[in-house]
This record gives sequence, structure tokens and C-alpha cells, in this order.
Amino acid sequence: MKAKMKALFTEEQGQGMTEYGLVLGIIAVAVVGALALLRTEIIAMFDGVVAAVTGAETGDSGQ
Repeated sequence: MKAKMKALFTEEQGQGMTEYGLVLGIIAVAVVGALALLRTEIIAMFDGVVAAVTGAETGDSGQ
């Protein structure tokens, strides 16, 4: 019985998944922060793509 109780406190089998979860959480926060900081640049880039595609559909070369 004493060995079983000791095993409960020293067992590290589930520790790896917890660490992966923490790393994934930190990565998610970093990605959200980067998107928030680069918001205007991302919007400008997509607006440029939309303008290029719209110009291609109408036959305008965009120049």
C-alpha cells in the first residue's frame, strides 16, 4: 500500500501533455499578439490582393 501511495506522487506520465498544452497556449497568445500588431499591414495586403483580382477580372492590368 505504501508503494502505491508513493507511486501516485512520483508518477510523471501525464506531465508531458500538460507541458504541450502550456506551450500551445503560449504560441496561441503570441500569434494573436502578432496579428493585433500587424493588423493594418495585413488589411492593406488583402486590399491589394482584392484590387489586383478585381482588376484582372475587368481586364485592367493595374498599371
